[in-house]
Amino acid sequence: MPTGSSPKRERQYEHIKDSAKKRGASTGRAKEIAARTVNKERARSGEARTASRSSLNDVSSGHRGGKRSHTGAQGRTKEQLYNEAKKRGIRGRSSMSKAELEKALSR
Repeated sequence: MPTGSSPKRERQYEHIKDSAKKRGASTGRAKEIAARTVNKERARSGEARTASRSSLNDVSSGHRGGKRSHTGAQGRTKEQLYNEAKKRGIRGRSSMSKAELEKALSR
């Protein structure tokens, strides 16, 4: 944790780290998961100096709650696919399903 982190973020870090270890992650992997999650939350709430675009635009980790964990081939969310299609200028993207967006982006 960065120096000067709030007590709430310290508790959050420890909780996430302990949960990951209970699920069987190694100590190093548990620390990495906890640090990434807490840093993303800090960026979303404006506590961090810098923030990546995905930290600000993606679904928060608290809301996501494992929706994408162990999903394998499902990959990116429909919103992420839509945003990529928008960047590439794919027409008709607003009426496409997730599968259609994936197909259009793979071309």
